[in-house]
Amino acid sequence: MSFNSEKAVVRSYQAAFDKGEASDVKGVVKSYVDENAKIYACYPFDKCSTPAELVKELWEPLKQSFTRMKRREDVFMAGDNSAGEGKWVMSMGHFAGLFDKPFLGIRSTGKLAFLRYAEFFEVREDKIVSHAIFFDLIALMQQVGLNPLPVETGHTFVYPGPCDHNGLLFEEQDPKESKKTIELVEEMVRDLDSLNKSGNDNCPPELLAKCWSEDMVWYGPAGIGATFTIERYQQQHQFPFRKGLKDKVFNGHVARFSEGNFACFFGWPNLSNTAGGGLFGMPASGIRADMRVVDVYYRKGDKLLENWVLMDVPYWLKQQGLDILSRTTTYS
Repeated sequence: MSFNSEKAVVRSYQAAFDKGEASDVKGVVKSYVDENAKIYACYPFDKCSTPAELVKELWEPLKQSFTRMKRREDVFMAGDNSAGEGKWVMSMGHFAGLFDKPFLGIRSTGKLAFLRYAEFFEVREDKIVSHAIFFDLIALMQQVGLNPLPVETGHTFVYPGPCDHNGLLFEEQDPKESKKTIELVEEMVRDLDSLNKSGNDNCPPELLAKCWSEDMVWYGPAGIGATFTIERYQQQHQFPFRKGLKDKVFNGHVARFSEGNFACFFGWPNLSNTAGGGLFGMPASGIRADMRVVDVYYRKGDKLLENWVLMDVPYWLKQQGLDILSRTTTYS
């Protein structure tokens, strides 16, 4: 099945958005996004329920803060939503520009800064009818010298795109390859869901090796960081993460799709859990909280090789009683 028309809508929107100044964004959004579009925006923009509110609260301030902001896109893809309905498009990469004015209270530097993003668009009849936007705001904080969380188990840096530089799927892909990718991702999701239900936080490496390459690279959110190989992934993320959270429940996804060797999904929320102590330096709280997460995957051969993850960490921490944006920016 072709997704050329949906891709064309999003690419035209991106071109107009990227070219425009802050004062132009309102008109661009009005031209491409249905006024009643469903909005899924990471904290603190999650109070925005309309495209117009998102322009006012997010896009105009961001454009004003980042001089000559550019989109450095690493993955662009589209597909049928296997978690629900509709045709969706996903874009992942960084917004880069001169950080000349504070953003969300994060101090500016006048220097080049990269803001990691992932966007999902549901397109219907040449209009964007759903729009999800996730940022890694803690990674931006780290770039300006703010370290709001304890030492990471992995390592955060400006993450690259796919190792084979093949993530911009502007042309049609082989449906057979798309099917292989989504089936592998869904097998992996089922395995982890079964692990959650079992209560076993010591995942055997052979379970991961069913779906993952031994040379897997996991590009996690700032506060956790990236890691390489199954062994180090387990040491530096999976075990601390699973042992730091209790009563883990998988809630499903809003959108999940594949194209060629790539797949992606996001949930609202994906997961619910209780802080058991240790994760992000937080003590055990007994507070039930939700996690909103984006995953983007690259399959090479029969295994998943790379995984980019954006987690709305500030939102999870806010549910634990810590407003990390307010605390960090107030005393910086």
